[in-house]
Amino acid sequence: MKQLFLMVSDGSVKLIDTPPPTVKENHVIVETHYSIVSAGTERSLTSFGGKNLIQKALERPDQVKKVTEKMSTDGILTTIDSAFNRLKEPMPMGYSGVGKIIACGRGVTEVEVGDTVAMAGQAYHSEVNRVNRNLIAKIPEGFEDYRQGALCALGGIALQGIHQANVVPGETVAVIGLGLLGHIVSRILNAYGCDVIGYDVVDKSLQGTNLKAFVNSNDENAEDITKSLTKGRGVDKVIITAAANSNGPMDLAAAIARDRGTICMIGVTQMHIDRRPYYEKELTFTIARSYGPGRYDSNYEEKGIDYPIGHVRFTEGRNIEEFIRLIVEKRADFSDLITHEIAFEKADDAYEIITTNTNKVKYIGILLKYAHNDAKWKGTVGSISKKVVEKDAISVGLIGAGNFAKNTLLPIMKETGLYRFKGLATTGGVGAAQANQVFSFDYASNDYTKLLDDDEIDLIVVSTQHNSHAKFIIEALEAGKNVYCEKPLCLTLDELEKIESTYKSSKGELFCGMNRRHAPIIQQIKKNLSTDKIPAIYNYICNAGYIPEEHWTQNESVGGGRIIGEACHFIDVIQYLDSSQLLSVDVSFAANKAYSKKDNAIITLKFQSGAIANIVYTSMGSKKYPKEQLRVFSNGSVCEMDNYIKLNQYGSVKKTKMKLRQDKGIKNEYEYIYDVLKGKHENTIIQDVLLNHKLLIKSK
Repeated sequence: MKQLFLMVSDGSVKLIDTPPPTVKENHVIVETHYSIVSAGTERSLTSFGGKNLIQKALERPDQVKKVTEKMSTDGILTTIDSAFNRLKEPMPMGYSGVGKIIACGRGVTEVEVGDTVAMAGQAYHSEVNRVNRNLIAKIPEGFEDYRQGALCALGGIALQGIHQANVVPGETVAVIGLGLLGHIVSRILNAYGCDVIGYDVVDKSLQGTNLKAFVNSNDENAEDITKSLTKGRGVDKVIITAAANSNGPMDLAAAIARDRGTICMIGVTQMHIDRRPYYEKELTFTIARSYGPGRYDSNYEEKGIDYPIGHVRFTEGRNIEEFIRLIVEKRADFSDLITHEIAFEKADDAYEIITTNTNKVKYIGILLKYAHNDAKWKGTVGSISKKVVEKDAISVGLIGAGNFAKNTLLPIMKETGLYRFKGLATTGGVGAAQANQVFSFDYASNDYTKLLDDDEIDLIVVSTQHNSHAKFIIEALEAGKNVYCEKPLCLTLDELEKIESTYKSSKGELFCGMNRRHAPIIQQIKKNLSTDKIPAIYNYICNAGYIPEEHWTQNESVGGGRIIGEACHFIDVIQYLDSSQLLSVDVSFAANKAYSKKDNAIITLKFQSGAIANIVYTSMGSKKYPKEQLRVFSNGSVCEMDNYIKLNQYGSVKKTKMKLRQDKGIKNEYEYIYDVLKGKHENTIIQDVLLNHKLLIKSK
């Protein structure tokens, strides 16, 4: 299938071939018929992409702050590398469309295959979309102009603004900004029995939008005109739909609102509140969060858990549903707002209109129309056929293309020059397209078994959510493949036992992403202190940072929790330094109501050598403090590692080494894997990893 992406580096848009997403629980697969191009949101994104680095920095000072903080803890070059990797990654465009359901995942009961639905949020400019059950609304069969359903996200935004403003039928409402969103808001208000006064810098009145009056926003008499239209009172409510770089809409809203009126922002403008009118009139200001309750909540948008209607009448999904009801029952008509239909293959024409618009085309709503194309269902894009390649390169098949794979794993593997990217498998089109665009795999598929069946692939790399690691490791080893899995190997002892037994009987090698033992600083500590010969005491601090409870890593059935998901790294570092058998792992969690998840713990280790270790893992610390620190005390000396960029050694004198680039050993790890697969040395590390996992899982 084809999907539209923004190239963040230069602001251009590009159609990229990628496998269609596969269905999953509480989701549907939708064949897109129409999607709406948002002049406000998408114009601002393309404009941002077209700016140079300095202009981007000036526009996003919040991101610059994050970059400077990262430089202070991770090093200058590491931060620069990370920033440029992000700029290379294409961004999926679009968020509202209409189409036909092709498949329903388990848990979907409200709709069935063949239904036409409006879809929001996960509705990209893509021939095929996978959308959660809470983000769709069925359009009755036979409804004539179902194209209007493509406006559903904008309708949801409009309704959420109306709800947030607590609009009551019969009130007079000001709508500031008469673009596409402004007209949708106005027509819904008309349907609800409200008088609407429209404001804009130019008269954009339309016959289908029943305005009580239009007032020019720049008219110095706008306040007086408004009072003359409202018996001297001012408007009851103001909804700002404008997209502007000034505070003008905010100032106008305060001037025209009545005593104790309400102002709601659903557009994008400056929001500086002048205390005087707000105090004198006791005004209320509120802002609507996108389409409604449920937005940005992974439980709602990903897991499909709806909010009880008795507690939340209009959720994100029910706002979309209400918008469709207004259309179907002919309470509101938005058909004339669709001024252009442009073939999806010519999407760049639509973006030219909303950006440079060299031909001065008059437009309001632009739809992308999707033609019939059987090729979009092809599960594999690219060529699986054999190619002539350098015999020394290791051919890689990657399962999963999340942030770590795209921003760390693939760039560093590519940097080594030792690997060739052969096949890529994901369940969704976005990740595959982003990874493939930057790293150019021979083919991408939505079926991971294609990689297992590919005789040319030497190494299967697993970079998926933690609860799926064991499945992919076992199946790949059974297929005789070498496997490299990002930590952890698995989440349960049963999975670990199955991995061990399969590994013993497989001809393939097994590696786990315990890269820190390969870090030059860690190897230097071992050399300086001879920790494999002289007893030591270890103290490792991980200032892990706060992650919301709803993040998948906090879900013990999916991510295993942060201790299993990450603490295995630090245990492995100390295993490497001590070189004797790890005897025990004990985990004690902090009892803190403010941090209810198990992400604040002290982990105690004991080794056969007599060495002991203490690992502090916490989410309570400051972001300005380094993420990782290690102290090793041995034989009258102390080595102090600071976030893999600085090493202090205290003995008879103090020695300090500082790096510009953080090095956690990932590149060295990939070189180690290559050497093992080429027979240069044995894979001795995996036994440490298996023991590490066994004791850590038991301790929890």
